[in-house]
Amino acid sequence: MPRFAANLTLLFNELDFMDRFAAAAKAGFKGVEYLFPYAWPKDRLAEQLERYRLTQVLHNLPAGDWAKGDRGIACDPNRVGEFRDSIGLAIEYATALGCRQVNCLAGIAPAGVPDDALRHTFVANLGYAAPHLKAAGIRLLIEPINTRRDMPGFYLCRTSQALSILEAVDSDNLALQYDVYHMQIMEGDLAATLEQHVGRIGHVQIADNPGRHEPGTGEINYRFLLCHLDRIGYAGWVGCEYRPLGSTAAGLGWMKPYL
Repeated sequence: MPRFAANLTLLFNELDFMDRFAAAAKAGFKGVEYLFPYAWPKDRLAEQLERYRLTQVLHNLPAGDWAKGDRGIACDPNRVGEFRDSIGLAIEYATALGCRQVNCLAGIAPAGVPDDALRHTFVANLGYAAPHLKAAGIRLLIEPINTRRDMPGFYLCRTSQALSILEAVDSDNLALQYDVYHMQIMEGDLAATLEQHVGRIGHVQIADNPGRHEPGTGEINYRFLLCHLDRIGYAGWVGCEYRPLGSTAAGLGWMKPYL
């Protein structure tokens, strides 16, 4: 049976961030994830996790200046030093929160940089980060994101591309984060892709399409797909990274059969 983690960046937005932990636990979630922890003190976040008996499932590496449009810096040849300096901060937070996986956002491809330079930079940065994170007991993930609606110009945008990067880095501490919503937009063939590559997938995220709302509001057959994850032996967490149509609690009926 899937283990669901509430993405507190998108869910329970009707509450202040620190109040979302209690709401997630009350709704039946056992884990949480969110984009970034770095705006809050580590001990305050850890206290919320302990108080509500929640597992910190995932957060991202520092990704540049999000407010100014950065969506990761790992593919940018001009920001290699900044990327590598950020690994220590990510380890500090993940360790304090008991978080065993972090995601590396590749970033939007800088204008004028050839594809081979983007790939070389991304592979080299992952090759640097993966062993440092492994030494701290933290697995590194990479996530393809759709370029049609959510992040135009994002460098990593297809499963095959991500798998090629994994092969190039050749680290046992690097895995794929498979976001069903993003990959439905970019390529479809969800069930077969999940089954073929389940051994390389460290984390799954879900939202329906169109709209990126809760399961059951769009075209993706989540009743089938969540059972399929069990059938193929996926044992990781499923992150609920969607935008509720109304209040978060009112839209959680889809999850009741799994609690």
